[in-house]
Amino acid sequence: MQTDLASPPTKTETLLYVTGLSKRYLRGGLLSRKRTQVQALHSVELTLRAGSTLALIGASGSGKSTLARCLVCLEKADTGEIWFAGKNLLTLTNHELAPFRRQIQLIFQDPAGSLNPRLNAIEVISEPLLIAGMGRRERRARALELMELAGLPAGWGSRLPCEFSGGQRRRLAIARALALEPKVLILDEALTGLDLSIQAQISNLLLELHSALSLSYLLISHDVGLVAHLADEVAILHQGKIVEMATTQQWLQNAHSLSSEALVACFAGSGQ
Repeated sequence: MQTDLASPPTKTETLLYVTGLSKRYLRGGLLSRKRTQVQALHSVELTLRAGSTLALIGASGSGKSTLARCLVCLEKADTGEIWFAGKNLLTLTNHELAPFRRQIQLIFQDPAGSLNPRLNAIEVISEPLLIAGMGRRERRARALELMELAGLPAGWGSRLPCEFSGGQRRRLAIARALALEPKVLILDEALTGLDLSIQAQISNLLLELHSALSLSYLLISHDVGLVAHLADEVAILHQGKIVEMATTQQWLQNAHSLSSEALVACFAGSGQ
């Protein structure tokens, strides 16, 4: 692991800066004598500007979700640096990481898998506040406020996650992610599998929250329409490497690498 000898870009608009990030996995079962290394990420370089939305796109298996998990410290990168709020997160202890984990939240593709099915909506949203030590009355008030902010009726606070539709569970996951007042939301295919009308509603909600709460987004998506609607910049991840970065308009209008052109063709062929 690298140390704090280097420093991130000094531009004031830089919020999250990743350099030289690499991650390997060992592949092979317990009964297999042969185990091989898989290079999931290779020297990734990435910059997220404050108040902006960066779309990360690439084929399945390109390393998008691995990168997302590394950024929120659910996975430990082998080498590289993740700079946030003046600190290289990869050099911090778990105790030192705690305040930074609050500021970078991850919303998964399937919120049902990340929401405790035994808790009602208020309890789901306020669970991070409980861990943070907030009192019961304050947690409840904050959860109801966040439900309204995410477009959910406060009267649904006693419902279990299974009683919400797919789109409503996305809203519930967004409300939970906002509980600790993060600066960055990582949306890992967060709208995949929803009807187009529901996707449009939630993408508009994300735009409203982006403006109202001064959020920055890392948007992981296969949907060019969603990328065009939400993102300011695009990064192309191919076989664990960032092979292209451009503004969304430049990428859509003037694809200038083979990887980008291939991705555009892939998206067009899928009907998205």
